[in-house]
Amino acid sequence: MEVLWLKSQKIPHKKICQLAGISPNTLLTYLRDYEEGGIEKLKEINFYRPKSELESQKETLKKYFDKNPPATINEAVYRIEELTGIKRSPTQVRKFLKSMGMKCLKVGSLPSKADRDEQEEYKEKKLEPRLNEAKEGKRAVFFGSSLLGMVR
Repeated sequence: MEVLWLKSQKIPHKKICQLAGISPNTLLTYLRDYEEGGIEKLKEINFYRPKSELESQKETLKKYFDKNPPATINEAVYRIEELTGIKRSPTQVRKFLKSMGMKCLKVGSLPSKADRDEQEEYKEKKLEPRLNEAKEGKRAVFFGSSLLGMVR
């Protein structure tokens, strides 16, 4: 708006650019926009926002991934390329999947198999003697995270 006021005061373009801190091309763009549509045209925000090629395939991919969720981002990259022919980096695919409402889940680890011999040894040498002491009143035993399994 200041640029228009400076222009109305017959100040040269070079001085307007210097005062407003804009380039000559920006000044010309402002003046053309004002001539085309007035102040309302200047108020419009027209940033360039590129759309992903995957946007047109969003519904198809969402249905596919709802039925067949990928285990990893790299698997999703492969499936997207297989289904659409569009290759994207894992970072771009992760961002696209998040935009579809999906999220990455961390995989939990499974406990290793129990060693029966070790459990039996623990039971005989440590657990049973402690339980016997608890029955005799020499020790209190607590099970788990609750106090409901208390033996006295």
